[in-house]
Amino acid sequence: MGAVEALFARLTLALKVVGQLVLAFMVITICYDSIMRYGLAAPTSWSLEINTFLIIYIAVMTAAAIQREDEHIRITFFTSRAGPRAQRVIRVVIGLVGVAFCSIMAWRGGLMTMQAIQFSERVSSSFGTPTAFPYAMLPIGFGTLALQFLLDTMRALWAGAPARHVA
Repeated sequence: MGAVEALFARLTLALKVVGQLVLAFMVITICYDSIMRYGLAAPTSWSLEINTFLIIYIAVMTAAAIQREDEHIRITFFTSRAGPRAQRVIRVVIGLVGVAFCSIMAWRGGLMTMQAIQFSERVSSSFGTPTAFPYAMLPIGFGTLALQFLLDTMRALWAGAPARHVA
């Protein structure tokens, strides 16, 4: 389990680093498009479409790393007042619900991706991006998040220790 988990940690870290690069790219392209649009009255035809898909990347593909490193926003009002055993049960329930939800999203995203490939679907814009690219982020991102929830659940069940380990 240790080697698989270490490999998975490297994968989620890589997705997170790419997400940081994507965010920097978005800043540059949005600034460029703003200058072109409002300064030179010559907007780009691609910036809005590309940046819309990149927002999907940031939201979905980096989610497993955020969950793994416990960097998400959460409300702990009730769980912080519960005892250790109740906190463990809560972690297990959250993990199982997370696995179920993410598995459904990955499955449906995979179906959407396959359909987009089968029918050669494209975005109806001048850029005409194949929809399979943004759709493919759904099964990959939610699949990795489901695996992270599964790891968190297994840690909570077996060790009873806090379910977070920073890679």
